[in-house]
Amino acid sequence: MYTHNLDPVLMNFGFLSIRWYSLAYIFGIIIGWFVGKKIITHILKNIDLKFDIKEFDDLITYIIISLIIGGRLGYVIFYNLGYYISNPLDIIKVWEGGMSFHGALIGIIFGTYLFSLKRNIPSFFLLDTIACVSPIGIFLGRIANFINGELVGKVTSVPWGVIFPAVDMLPRHPSQLYEAMLEGIFLFLILNTLILTRAYKMGTCSYLFLIFYGVFRIISEFFREPDKQIGYFLNLFSMGTILSLLMILSGLVIMNILRKENEK
Repeated sequence: MYTHNLDPVLMNFGFLSIRWYSLAYIFGIIIGWFVGKKIITHILKNIDLKFDIKEFDDLITYIIISLIIGGRLGYVIFYNLGYYISNPLDIIKVWEGGMSFHGALIGIIFGTYLFSLKRNIPSFFLLDTIACVSPIGIFLGRIANFINGELVGKVTSVPWGVIFPAVDMLPRHPSQLYEAMLEGIFLFLILNTLILTRAYKMGTCSYLFLIFYGVFRIISEFFREPDKQIGYFLNLFSMGTILSLLMILSGLVIMNILRKENEK
């Protein structure tokens, strides 16, 4: 049985602290940026599309802004709306924590769509690439969640249970690591194997990301404690589960639309 004793702060200079969570965002974007350009280069060899790889560099700025705004507003709306209605100024205090993956996803989709309209680039071409590299950031983010001792799992008796002293002295599922494996490693392998070994069909990786992430997140939610301020809806569904079900539904709708268009 492991007792969590990891420090969320890597280095503290007094006036500045370098946190693992911040590094997860930074390296997730940098590595995703590098891998994304490799994927785009591969795709362009197999499709007739004029695309300057430098356009992807410009897209990164949109992604960063959309991720932060979407992630923060998603947390405010989905997870703690009552508090932020009473304390609206706290919405901008991103440094105090509180980001939502589903909100960040919506933000990135919206930001990418605006970018694609401005540059006259097919939206799904960009979204497919983002879908393939997003698991990198998700993996690093979940590892950072574990280091921070947040988003803890439910109490368990499994031998690999982890005690989080900041929460209580009960062994719990390391649900953050489950998510890192499912939403990070497994999802990355599935999408990148598809885009690198199969004939590329625009939009496929986008809807598969929504479907597979949704499934993997729902599995993980079985082992994860719900947010205290929300709990379960109908004593059964966590907010993460509900949002992931909507993801799966959206993925299935997009899949059906694209298949009908390809049959024309």
